[in-house]
Parts: sequence; C-alpha cells; structure tokens
Amino acid sequence: MTNPFKFLCSALLILALIFIAINLNIGFLKLNFSDFIGQTENSQIAQMRINRVAVMLLAGISIPTSGFLLQEYFQNPLAGPSVLGISSVASLSVAFYIFFSHNFTIPEILQNGFISISAIAGSLLLMLVLLAFSNKFQDKSFLIIFGFLVSALAGAIVSILQLYADDQSLKNYILWSFGANNHVTANQIFVLALIVISGLAVSFKTIKPLIGNALGSSYAQSLGVNLTQLKYLVIIASSLLSASVTAFLGPILFIGIVVPHFCRMIWNPAKLWQQWILNMVLGIIIMELFSIISELTQFPLNVITSLFGIPVILMMLLNNRN
Repeated sequence: MTNPFKFLCSALLILALIFIAINLNIGFLKLNFSDFIGQTENSQIAQMRINRVAVMLLAGISIPTSGFLLQEYFQNPLAGPSVLGISSVASLSVAFYIFFSHNFTIPEILQNGFISISAIAGSLLLMLVLLAFSNKFQDKSFLIIFGFLVSALAGAIVSILQLYADDQSLKNYILWSFGANNHVTANQIFVLALIVISGLAVSFKTIKPLIGNALGSSYAQSLGVNLTQLKYLVIIASSLLSASVTAFLGPILFIGIVVPHFCRMIWNPAKLWQQWILNMVLGIIIMELFSIISELTQFPLNVITSLFGIPVILMMLLNNRN
C-alpha cells in the first residue's frame, strides 16, 4: 500500500468519523455525552441514534462492495446490486408478506422482524436460482439479462398486488420501500452485521481471481483462475450484501453503481484491493451524509439516494459516449 494511498485513506477515515459524530448529534432533541454512555432519561433516544449510525455504516460497507464486485466481474461500470434482480425479489417477498399478513394475528413488535426475514428469504431463494441457472449461461452478459427479466417480473407482480391491496397494507409497503433507518433495532443490527461479515468474507476470496478475470477469460484460465467458482462467489457475496441491507432498510438505489465510479475517479489506476478499501470507506461517508440529510429534511433515505444517483449515472453515460 503506497504512502499517497495511506494518506488518502486516512483523510477519508477522518471525514467518515466527522460525519458519524454529526449524525449522532442530529435530531429534534439535543443530547449530552452522558446520554450515550449512561442511563438517563434520553438514553433511549441516544440508543436510536447509535443504531442509526451503525446501520448506515454497515450499509455503506456492503452496498458499494456488492456493486464493486459486480462491476469488476461483468466489466461494466453500470452494473449494481440490482443487476441480478436481488433487490426486486426482496421487494416482492416483502410485498407478499405485507399484503397477506393482515389475515394473521402477528404482534406489532414482531412485524419488522418478519419483514426482514421475508426479504432475506426471497433474496436467498433467488441466489439459489441464479447459481442453478448460471451453469446454463456460458456468456456472463446472459446473467444480466436474466436479472433484468427477474426484476421486470417481480415489479409486475408487485404492481398487481398493489392494485388489490387494502389502503393500510399499501401504505406499509410504501413506507418500507422509502427506507426507515431510525426503526432498526439493536438485535436487527446484530443480524445484519453477521450477514454483512459473511458477505465480506466471501468477497475477500473473489478479489485475487477478479484481478485475473480483468485480463480476459482465456488469460485468467491460463493463470489458474477457476471462472466457475469465481462466478459462484460473486453471486453469493453480492446477494448476501445487497439482500441484508434491502431487508432492513428497503431498496437502496444507485449507491452500488455510483460509489465504485467515484472511487475510480479518486484513485485510478489502482489495485483491486485498494479499490475495495476505498469503496467501503467512501460508502460509509456517503451513507452517513445521506442519513444526516434525511434527518434534516425529513426526506426518505431512498428518495435522497435516487436524487443523488440519477444525475451521476446520467453523467457517466454521457462521458462514456464522448
């Protein structure tokens, strides 16, 4: 790791800590340091802010990593966590749960947990389908087409469910799709952290093979890269990382595409290890910043990510054309 890169990472880490500190102090009520470390009348509010910061940190690590892996594997700068349809199927699973759960008596305290479980279950089911079908696709681009078709099908089914849903169920689904980082509990963050760590462990095994994959399939095979195993690892890692965040925060759009693009602008050319580290650090900064903006404006988190991501991706398309 070169000295300039260490300096860049150190500067970004300091910036991330600043945004984390600001995020902890953003809210309707002014808190003291004792509220975060002791038992005071505001300790519960302090815990909610800690949870908010923690879930944004995990999202900032996992979503850019998922996008980074997919972009490097497909060699496509517009590939993101939604490219395989994982987020769409998670949304479909949540829609099924929300629109049909009113037929059952479920304690309110358990409802958020079941929403998360349904999203993760749907995403992992699609991951298994992708792994099964991937053997039939010799060309990597077919996986993108398959993911697009799955996303379109999931969106159509969700639209049908919305058409016949009652008002309260429809409202609950829309609120989930907006993303609510203030309602994630400590237990949910623990589960999210376990899944994210598992996804990062699988991601670690993909970096070295991806270096060979970037030089072309034939050259990668001559270096001993197992392309089939690499495909499985990328699918598993990106599925775990994007599904876990979607389950607890709703579909976070465009961040998985934009952050890797910014990292290549900041430090390019670079080793894939360096790019991965940059993606995680810059992802934390951006997600903490968006959380701050969401608290100040009361805009839903996913609306902010879309307002930010769409112009950036449009600029990427125009630059590629030129």
